[in-house]
Amino acid sequence: MRSLRVIFAGTPKFALPALQVLLDSAHEVCAVYTQPDRPAGRGRTLQASPVKQLALGHQVPVFQPHSLKEPSAQEALRALRADLMVVVAYGLLLPAAVLSVPRLGCVNIHASLLPRWRGAAPIQRAILAGDEQTGITLMQMDEGLDTGAILAQQSCPILTTDTAATLHDRLAALGAESLIEILGPLQEGAISPRPQDESEACYASKLSKQEAVLDWRDEAAALARKVRAFNPSPVAQTTLNCPGREPRTLRIWFAQPLNETVDAEPGSILRTGRDGIDVATGRGALRLLEMQLPGGRAATAADFVNAQHLKGCRFG
Repeated sequence: MRSLRVIFAGTPKFALPALQVLLDSAHEVCAVYTQPDRPAGRGRTLQASPVKQLALGHQVPVFQPHSLKEPSAQEALRALRADLMVVVAYGLLLPAAVLSVPRLGCVNIHASLLPRWRGAAPIQRAILAGDEQTGITLMQMDEGLDTGAILAQQSCPILTTDTAATLHDRLAALGAESLIEILGPLQEGAISPRPQDESEACYASKLSKQEAVLDWRDEAAALARKVRAFNPSPVAQTTLNCPGREPRTLRIWFAQPLNETVDAEPGSILRTGRDGIDVATGRGALRLLEMQLPGGRAATAADFVNAQHLKGCRFG
């Protein structure tokens, strides 16, 4: 297998393992494309993306166009004379003119078993839906949204303890591993791309903060999945209402469903203790394990119960 000239396009942490595995390989990463620097932190100072930081650390040229539709941006990309472009959570649409530039086209790593969960939030949507497994797909990119032909797939179980953060890290590593495995067969023409079954397609829409608000009329299992899916962002939340005090927003970092019959108003507190705060739901109870009040740090249930007077309080 000869060395390939590879353009890498990606932005967030999810893309780092794939870029790192290319940097560590015999292939040449001739350029990295990433989103323009964005304001971040309290000072709103411009911050480079994780992918840009890694690229600069390896002296790889970095390009940050606001769009790839401009002829000048396409000409700069064409001048790199790359064999392949690898795209991982880049965040910009690739026009048809760009897709055809590299000799072997553009390969995308997507965090689901396509055609299930096309779109922006496949990891979170898989947890929310109660899927027992997910995985990664390497596809030959076309002009559609995650509609390209499948080159390779690897599945990954979704554990009942998985948050979006833990599943994110496993899938990122799995994607990098799969990428290196297909580069040889890809350049030898030994892979037959498989079209996606459109009848099985579903869309993983972008997350909203409103979705993260817990509705205690839902069943405990669904609420627990929401807590896991929205960790680390935007974080599940509810309102803590206590007698004589203003309602406060409470972020829920960890929780688990309890398999028990509950005859109480959803949102009412059933028990408090070192093991958790048990809250009535539409079906069953949800045990809150770690939570956070505005301006405070995340606290275990034991610490929260010790610090707060919860008599007469309720959630939602």
